[in-house]
Amino acid sequence: MGDRVPRGRLARGSKIGRLAAGQAVRGVGTRLSMIGRTEQARQRLSERSTLQAAQQLVTVLGGLKGAAMKLGQMLSVLDVDLLPEAHREMFRVKLAELRDQAPVVAFPAMRAVLEDDLGPMARVFADFDETAIAAASIGQVYRARLHDGRAVAVKVKYPGVDDAVEADMRNLAMFSRLWKSMLPSAADADVLDEIARNIGSELDYVREARTQHRVAARYRGHPFVTVPDSVEELCGPHVLVTEFLEGQPYQQIRGLPSADRNRIGELIYRFYISSLFTDFEFCGDPHPGNIILAGDGRLGFVDFGLYHSMDPVHVELERACLQAASEYRADDLYEMWVRHEIMDPDSGVDAAECLEYVWAAAGWHLGDEEITITPELATGALILAIDPRTAEFRGMRKQRLPAEHVFSRRADLFTFAALGQLDTTNNWHRIAREWLYREPPATEVGQVVARWRAGA
Repeated sequence: MGDRVPRGRLARGSKIGRLAAGQAVRGVGTRLSMIGRTEQARQRLSERSTLQAAQQLVTVLGGLKGAAMKLGQMLSVLDVDLLPEAHREMFRVKLAELRDQAPVVAFPAMRAVLEDDLGPMARVFADFDETAIAAASIGQVYRARLHDGRAVAVKVKYPGVDDAVEADMRNLAMFSRLWKSMLPSAADADVLDEIARNIGSELDYVREARTQHRVAARYRGHPFVTVPDSVEELCGPHVLVTEFLEGQPYQQIRGLPSADRNRIGELIYRFYISSLFTDFEFCGDPHPGNIILAGDGRLGFVDFGLYHSMDPVHVELERACLQAASEYRADDLYEMWVRHEIMDPDSGVDAAECLEYVWAAAGWHLGDEEITITPELATGALILAIDPRTAEFRGMRKQRLPAEHVFSRRADLFTFAALGQLDTTNNWHRIAREWLYREPPATEVGQVVARWRAGA
């Protein structure tokens, strides 16, 4: 990749448009070529078509950076079950390139951005490693040491990325065309507006620094969780400096014994899911790349660009709907959906179908039993929630997800997807009852956290 991100709406839009057109043509061609073929041939064609689509997503979205790449990253946590099991890992790896192998901008260009915000590097840093340790959707991360001896992570925006994301936001209609076959709800204007507002906020490093400082303070001294603090005085519009968190990445966590993975799974659940219902705010970007097992055994969380607050009124609606589903009160659930215009009463969908759909998509919170979350289970729930094409849920495509719930549902589904990669087992309902019914914690981890909160 060059030292600049393509900025113009036409330049970036034409690439996205070609990608959308390519997906559509490939889909039609594949369907036509399957006519009269054996099941084995259909399978092979499906494999080839899907893998080509994955590679094209990597190439186009990864090259664009900005919001286009961020939207593409949403797919990288999935093991899409459109492919036979033998090919799922290959598909996941290709999509993971969006997250882990983004093209690198040469350091001289990044240094210019950094020094525009902070002034001469030598005045700020005692040592600075010019090799990026991570490449994200809107910037690269470097390791450095301050003059007071603190190890820090320095996130620097790509040159021109602000203009690039602005262009991406103007091209959201093209995104909806690209997603229609995979993410039909993305075509909704209110949903796209909410996505644009939140992804746009990810560009605000000053806001992110304040948010991370506040969340770090909330978890300071926590027995199981750690959040590295921001160094607010060194954060500007294009540079974010935080404490460096040393530890094992998610890939290594996946290799731990099952008891450790189960405990870590509970912590991930509490951080990404429970916080919405206890604090009315949550991190909208649950992602394996943002989770680190620190050297002291605590689980660390980073990246707060998509941190989101939610009106308690909307949180209570989610809680009430899940309570109704948990108690099999189909008529109450249906009535709430109709009253809040989530479901059109003339759609032909009845209360029983609404209840079955919620259980299919969110049953991991609702069933009082141990569940092992596998990649296939997580992906199936996510695809069902956003693209309910199966015959028994076809009518659910007519539901309307209110814009204010877009990122809370995303956090729920992608936390489930991340846990699927961990292959972790818990009675998630017993953990959920703390926020679902405001009951005392039933798990040992929950009890320790409750005592800590009471003391804090």
